[in-house]
Amino acid sequence: MVNAVLKPDTDALAAERAAQPVVHHQPKGFSDHFALSFTKLLRFSADTFFAKRYGHRAIVLETVAAVPGMVGAMFTHLKCLRRMRDDEGWIRTLMEEAENERMHLMTFIEIARPTWFERMVILSVQGVFLIGFSILYLLSARTAHRVVGYFEEEAVTSYTLYLQEIDEGRSPNVPAPAIARHYWKMADDATLRDVVLLVRADEAHHRDVNHGFASTIAGTPVDRINAAYPPHASDLAVGG
Repeated sequence: MVNAVLKPDTDALAAERAAQPVVHHQPKGFSDHFALSFTKLLRFSADTFFAKRYGHRAIVLETVAAVPGMVGAMFTHLKCLRRMRDDEGWIRTLMEEAENERMHLMTFIEIARPTWFERMVILSVQGVFLIGFSILYLLSARTAHRVVGYFEEEAVTSYTLYLQEIDEGRSPNVPAPAIARHYWKMADDATLRDVVLLVRADEAHHRDVNHGFASTIAGTPVDRINAAYPPHASDLAVGG
């Protein structure tokens, strides 16, 4: 089920393997292969448009990644109402995921400062993805969660490469924005590298959770050990 597929610098890869027990879910059946192919298509599009501008790529990743949690929570909520049964904690988990991804987006907006054209592209991608993912979730919640699992695998890869860009001096290691320092309870002298490490850890946790949800729906064994989730501030307002 699990294979390590990342090829960043040695130290980052060692940290990745040590902190995150599940790196890649081997696809089984049409649903998984569809989810993986769809994710690879999104990755190819991001690579083509933004190349190695990882700050801008992060904005696209996060504006899309903030959609599934909210969609999944809404449809799970409605299904539980219809069937009059407990959600087993899924709704709160998915809502927190959506909030977490939104905070990633707000952080990288401060760092990358996208142009108006890039903002329009981002909004268009978000709108199309919202409609498409909602339809997919209605048709197959299992496939939808598997898409998110694979999407988060790609996010971990992207942030690992972003770390490499910072470490090798191709991306400036600027001070962490105030919103990031508050949300992740960081020190005042925290830098972009510290932010990327925490964001990558968030994505690894979401990866494992969504692969677990997909496997639960499919009735297949689930690895209950998830990547460690960094602590986050309960009050999201900076200075609150």
